[in-house]
Amino acid sequence: MTSPVQLPELPDDGLSGIFDGTVPPGVYRVPSVGPDALLRAQAEDWQAAVLDLGDVTDKAGFLDACASGLELPDWFGRNWDALADCLTDLSWWGEPGGYLILTSGWPAFEQAAPETAAQAAEVLTAAVGYWAVRDASLTALLG
Repeated sequence: MTSPVQLPELPDDGLSGIFDGTVPPGVYRVPSVGPDALLRAQAEDWQAAVLDLGDVTDKAGFLDACASGLELPDWFGRNWDALADCLTDLSWWGEPGGYLILTSGWPAFEQAAPETAAQAAEVLTAAVGYWAVRDASLTALLG
């Protein structure tokens, strides 16, 4: 059995640290993602989306959740390369102060499909790195 991907927990500064820049952009584990995170992102002029992974047990389900939760463009090809392309071209989201991807159901998804979850985390981490050197950063919270 594949062990869970080693990702850091969100530091104590939490959402405030993400928005004020004291917590670096990244892919972080969180105990849960509540509606307050989405509201706070909107208040900070960030674009945010929630990926509901509650019933997701495979790659196709994860990519479908990305397509709907992120409202990906019609050209999204539902594969890892297409997801990476979409996450490095967030033009359909406008030009906010930053981008925040929230997931709910990550632990169950990771348990059901550990290799797919590892690949998803890798794609998210690469996208965070891409945005880290640009005006708007990207952070993903996996809860």
